[in-house]
Amino acid sequence: MGKKRIVKQQGTRVDSSLKARQLYRVTKRKIIEGILHVHATFNNTKVLLTDIKGNAVMASSSGSLGFKGAKKGTPFAAAKVGEVLGEKAEIVGIKEVDVVIKGVGSGRESAVRAFIGKGIALRSLIDRTPVPHNGPRARKARRV
Repeated sequence: MGKKRIVKQQGTRVDSSLKARQLYRVTKRKIIEGILHVHATFNNTKVLLTDIKGNAVMASSSGSLGFKGAKKGTPFAAAKVGEVLGEKAEIVGIKEVDVVIKGVGSGRESAVRAFIGKGIALRSLIDRTPVPHNGPRARKARRV
C-alpha cells in the first residue's frame, strides 16, 4: 500500500520567463492606432494586434504564456494574454484600438478588459462570431 504523498499545488501563475520572452519580442516601428482581434474558443484564447491596414504587428495566446490543457480556455488565462499584449502595445505606442471579437469562449470579455486596462482607448467593438444560417446538411432519408 505505501504512504500517500501529498503534493501542494500553488496558485495558477504565468511563468515569468515566458512573459519576459513575450515582451522581449516587440517590433520597433511606432504605431498610433490599430485593430485588436480576439479569437476566443472553448479551448484557447488568441489575441492578434494589427495596424489599420490589417498587417499583423504582434500576437499572443494562452498556450504561448504557459497555460496547458483546460486552463487555456479560462477567463484568467485570457486576461493574462490581454495584459501581455497591452504592455507590448504600450511599448509600440498604440493609443486607440478597434476590437473585433470572434468566437464563443469564456475569455472574450476578460481579454479585452485586461488590454483596455493598460490605458489604451477603445474606439469600437465588433462581434464577428460566425453564425450558421441554415445549419449543416441534413442526413439522407432512411430507407426501410
